Amino acid sequence: MENNPSYIHLAAPPFPYYLECDRTVYQPGDQHPNRKQIGVFDLLIVEQGCLFIGEENSQWEVPAGHTLLLLPDRYHYAVKPCEEITTFMWVHFHTVGDWGQAEGDPAYINREAHLRQFLTHPYTIRVPQFGPLPDFLERKAQLEMLLQLSSERRSHAVWQQQRIFEELLRMMDLAQHDAAGSTTAEIAEKTEAYIRNHYAEPITNASLSEALHFHYNYLARCMKRVYGLTPMEYLTDYRLEQAKLLLLKTEIAISGIAERIGYESTAYFSRRFTHKTGISPLRFRKRYSR
Repeated sequence: MENNPSYIHLAAPPFPYYLECDRTVYQPGDQHPNRKQIGVFDLLIVEQGCLFIGEENSQWEVPAGHTLLLLPDRYHYAVKPCEEITTFMWVHFHTVGDWGQAEGDPAYINREAHLRQFLTHPYTIRVPQFGPLPDFLERKAQLEMLLQLSSERRSHAVWQQQRIFEELLRMMDLAQHDAAGSTTAEIAEKTEAYIRNHYAEPITNASLSEALHFHYNYLARCMKRVYGLTPMEYLTDYRLEQAKLLLLKTEIAISGIAERIGYESTAYFSRRFTHKTGISPLRFRKRYSR
């Protein structure tokens, strides 16, 4: 069987949210049921034995210590019955944010739609559809706690369940960055952090290159691969994101906002804002005012 090296990309916020979990034990000859479009993500964590599962045109052998993430809008089926006693945990979760599937390179979330809805740049959680579970014994203890909480009072359990689930996703996401050893991702994140910390200052290709000690073309390639934007495109987006927050939360004049986010010309700021959002800064503020 061929293991599909694909990754699932989930935009946050909003973070995916936990629904339920349980443990299943198959005897030799048992097999996973065939299902289609179940409407939730189904994360399988095999503790013992091996599952043989397919999704559309992909098929996997999932041994102990590995995970498989079945997608909510696909057809899942048993490739063949289990050959030995097989124990696995399953975790159902969902997201109202955008998500996508890609092989290797990042899947770019629709940033414009996300900014209109959440007023913040998305962070992309990246988890493998199939692969080893990082720090299996530690994660197994978390899963046991998640399962135990299923029998607790909802008012007590719901917050802890979400916290444990998010920690599980966090470790799977970070493991992909670490495993890739990706200089590209590291440089892109450093560039992003610099822009966020200095967006109100004059930033040029040359100043960015000097501050980060890399040629601008290399910084641009890294940013484009990881975020789908060049540094200057990201700078514009981030400045306009901050402008929206200032328009909503303060009574600062448009000229003052332009200056605060790094624009010397109020007219130029207004043109960029209108081009990006389809509405002028003043009309944007009025839309959300009484």
